[in-house]
Amino acid sequence: MLARGRATVASCLSRKSWFVPFAAVVSVLTVALTTLTAAGPASASDARVRVMTYNIRYASDTPPNAWPDRLPVMKRLLREHRPDVLGVQEALWRQMRDIEGAFPEYDWIGMGRQGGTRDEFSAIFYRKDRFEVLDFDHFWLSDTPNVIGSATWGNTITRMVTWAKFRDRRTGTEFYHVNTHFDHQSENARVKSAELALQRVRGFEAGRPVIFTGDFNTAAEKSQSFTILTGEDAFADTWKTAQRRGPAYNTFGAWKAPVPDGDRIDWILSRGNVETLWAEIDPFEQNGQYPSDHYPVIAHVKIGA
Repeated sequence: MLARGRATVASCLSRKSWFVPFAAVVSVLTVALTTLTAAGPASASDARVRVMTYNIRYASDTPPNAWPDRLPVMKRLLREHRPDVLGVQEALWRQMRDIEGAFPEYDWIGMGRQGGTRDEFSAIFYRKDRFEVLDFDHFWLSDTPNVIGSATWGNTITRMVTWAKFRDRRTGTEFYHVNTHFDHQSENARVKSAELALQRVRGFEAGRPVIFTGDFNTAAEKSQSFTILTGEDAFADTWKTAQRRGPAYNTFGAWKAPVPDGDRIDWILSRGNVETLWAEIDPFEQNGQYPSDHYPVIAHVKIGA
């Protein structure tokens, strides 16, 4: 396991395995097109990267929607999409171990938000045969971002960011992946979280593309934190910049069928030289069992092309 962190209180976990999905779309033609252009086999020089963000819902053994019932469905979803990089939210250590055991092709970077394996992870999974980790770190969404477990903006739940710098072995391109889970109650915390995250990203190596995934707990295009993150010298929303899109759904499904044109609270943002080819939201379920109360968002992008 890769272990490192610059946080003041010490205690780091790191990476390990993952795998990812491919989604249900509108028609046979769309599915065929997506398979050929976005999710098909890639050549050694292919710059396309399949990015996914997914709040997998913390583990519970209480029906309905107990983790043992959801895990097989989630495995199938991930196998279909096969993401190259994946940002997860709400993952407990037990879930991290279950998924790493199922998908040895992936490594991951992350830390529990109370340090070590404690509490939820906003981890980054990546395809280890394709990407080399050049750097990584974590910070907490508070006035003391280097203090593990800190929360100072009115949120009662600790919130954090995990980021990594990768080199794509296929193309030599270097880029950053940032992953987070904003607060679900405090608008002040979400606004300050957006400001801090953007400040930290602006401190990354100049000119390197950045992918920002997360459950932002607020609707795209309807909130101040979205405005901050997509303002001048900030990020683009890959859903809006995509050349093609699947159906627009809400991303918090609450274990129910999707709502057309509902609120997107889970986003994939990009900064710098990133072209979005295809974006989709996948409300996958199997015999009525959803793998999570959120739907994953997937973007097929070219980074640094």
